[in-house]
Amino acid sequence: MAVEVKSFIGASEVTEFHLALGQTLNYRLALKKEEPERILYLAISQDTYQDFFSRQFIQDSLKEYQIKLLIFNSLSQDIVLWKE
Repeated sequence: MAVEVKSFIGASEVTEFHLALGQTLNYRLALKKEEPERILYLAISQDTYQDFFSRQFIQDSLKEYQIKLLIFNSLSQDIVLWKE
């Protein structure tokens, strides 16, 4: 397993999402070549998931690009949800 953690603290959540999506896709491609057995997850806070990732366009993008999510509580640092 590999995890790419993103904070989404920039001025634009949309820009942050585009950057995270591009990085995740690039990392996944690199892992596929070097360590194909590893699965890549994009890790985001529970607040970001509830406030921004609930939007239909974001959900459609995650489905289209088959992005796996790890959602964590930013205060306790506990994982609250895995989304395949």
